Amino acid sequence: MMKHGLSILLAAFLWPCLAGAQETSVPTPQWRPVYHFTPKKNWTNDPNGLIYLNGVYHLYYQHNPFENKWGHMSWGHATSKDLLHWQHLPVAIPEMVGKDTTTWIFSGSAVWDEHNTSGFGKNGKGPIVAIYTADQPKQQKESQFIAYSNDGGLSYTNYTANPVVDLHKKDFRDPSVIWLPEQRYWLMTVAVPHEHKVQFYSSSNLKEWTLLSEFGDQGDTRKIWECPSLTPLPVDGDQTRKKWLLMVSSGNPDAATGMQYFVGDFDGKTFKNDYPADNKQFVDYGPTFYAAIPYNHLPGNRQTMLGWLMPFKTDTWPWRGQMSIARDLMLKQTGEGVKLYQQPSAVLYPALDKLPAAKKMVKQSLTVEDKVIPLNTTRQFNGNANWIEAEFAVGAAAETGFKLAQKNGNGTVVGYNTQRNELYVSQEENGQLTGHLQKLTVQPVDGKIKLQVLLDKSSLEVFVNDGAYVLTTLIFPDKDATGLAVYAKGKAQVNNLKGWDLMP
Repeated sequence: MMKHGLSILLAAFLWPCLAGAQETSVPTPQWRPVYHFTPKKNWTNDPNGLIYLNGVYHLYYQHNPFENKWGHMSWGHATSKDLLHWQHLPVAIPEMVGKDTTTWIFSGSAVWDEHNTSGFGKNGKGPIVAIYTADQPKQQKESQFIAYSNDGGLSYTNYTANPVVDLHKKDFRDPSVIWLPEQRYWLMTVAVPHEHKVQFYSSSNLKEWTLLSEFGDQGDTRKIWECPSLTPLPVDGDQTRKKWLLMVSSGNPDAATGMQYFVGDFDGKTFKNDYPADNKQFVDYGPTFYAAIPYNHLPGNRQTMLGWLMPFKTDTWPWRGQMSIARDLMLKQTGEGVKLYQQPSAVLYPALDKLPAAKKMVKQSLTVEDKVIPLNTTRQFNGNANWIEAEFAVGAAAETGFKLAQKNGNGTVVGYNTQRNELYVSQEENGQLTGHLQKLTVQPVDGKIKLQVLLDKSSLEVFVNDGAYVLTTLIFPDKDATGLAVYAKGKAQVNNLKGWDLMP
């Protein structure tokens, strides 16, 4: 979790912007996402306690219940049955304010203690147990607390013997807990940020924890490490070939906000990285995706995560901050080793399929040559809540892609430059690019570039080549800048173009 206003290493850049952003109370509905989660009002950051129970996806999240800025950190709560539509619920774990101690409820995880190993359950039913970082600013201390719920996760009771893990450190946070069925114990992965390491602990009852090992000082160490998670995944869907995915929030390739990952083996005690210690691998190539963690207790061994899209400078009101789209996690064997792939969760597509025909777009084949072809009409695909997928056979085209949130030649371009093999997101003014927001090198696969572009008012997530790369950023267009088009410089063939208009 980003702490103390935001990450210490980013605070000098971001905190003045965030503090200044609270001076306005002008509503900004043109930037309120439609199909990405936002609280009804006030500040949000990291997703917490992601758990699936009885057909319901629970999302807890870092929340200030009182103001549209960071502070009074508590666990907000929302639920969904399809990961697109969310029901807002009361704060689940509020900050604790005492005479001498204030305890903020920082990031963590939640598990279903099915067999009541903790003893917190009632009437033969296992509780939900939340494991979170208790930040006590007056004592300049962070330690790990637990709390339990016997009402389906609506409210929690703190364990009277907290903390359960305490290093007596100022920065020690973000416990991610899973159940290891082979070892038959709970495993906690938790960050020691400034040492660029994570620690692994085991427990039989969620109360007493034993340090197993540490992993760190590998990969990207330019920024502090936060919000770790350790997840078993099959390689290429082969359940007999398992690897472990260790994700850490730190930086992106440009040392801006981001996340990195490691792939390796975990023997129940120690994580061993498959790659050289100086190898860097990134979860997302944009500047805003952070603090993502996977859901617990998903059926079918699925692994799906949510992340926070950091709001940066631009004012939004009466809320601030949003979640990413839910992403399915996969490991695939490539010529460079086992790599992470991400896709918009398969759970989302049935809801898209239920949209009325007027909200859908299907074009099997479209030739685009030195032109811009609008895809929106006066009534459809004109609200900047669009989900577009297509394959570009780049051919002789110098550039091709989509133009988003357009007005009079101004807007955002998601383009692919064939000479540089470069996928980019850039602002455009009067038909000319003004500079790259973000870029990455991508090789075509069989002469094609596949794009999945999720524009939701102010968030933009671009999945490339079935999720081999993801680039996430934020844009803040004028409320009437809603044009949507496909374009090419030269001749490109666009195949399997599909779109969904998610405006209500």
